[in-house]
Amino acid sequence: MDRAAFFSSIRPRIGPFSQSQVAGIERILDAASGAPLAHQAYMLATPWHESNKTMEPVREAYWLSEAWRKKHLRYWPWYGRGDVQLTWEFNYKKADKACSDVGLSEQGEILANPDKVMEPTISAFILRRGMDEGWFTGVKLSDCLPMKGVATRKQYMDARTIINGRDKADLIEDYAQIFERGLRAGGLS
Repeated sequence: MDRAAFFSSIRPRIGPFSQSQVAGIERILDAASGAPLAHQAYMLATPWHESNKTMEPVREAYWLSEAWRKKHLRYWPWYGRGDVQLTWEFNYKKADKACSDVGLSEQGEILANPDKVMEPTISAFILRRGMDEGWFTGVKLSDCLPMKGVATRKQYMDARTIINGRDKADLIEDYAQIFERGLRAGGLS
């Protein structure tokens, strides 16, 4: 893919970008490589929203303290982390197994240190694998989005159920459309 053309397409709509945003977008592009067009677009739109546009792995309520998270988040210490805001112990167990199976971590390492999912490569892997396999809600990319060509507005809105019901589905759909146009400008179809 022509990444210069991709960035030229998306920059007027959601830029300008800091160097760390560019690096984060490129990291997700690398992780999403080979996936269908609409899947890649949604894999970019999700962390754009979930990271508050930083495109870096973040902690849930990152502006608050760990003590606050411990007191207020019922799933502590398995609160949202990373590009996709991985939550709940059962999802951390899936991530631990999948990451150890491909050599990104040792078995049990993520469970012993949940912050491990904040590592950029691990975070991007979890985003891709979790969305492909439906880890988070049981809904996967292929349940909502086409395997070829562009997605409709409704399909992108439905894709929000992969992560978090319908929360902010319209906003993330807008981001997905922008990323999809950028990917097409970069030569994907």
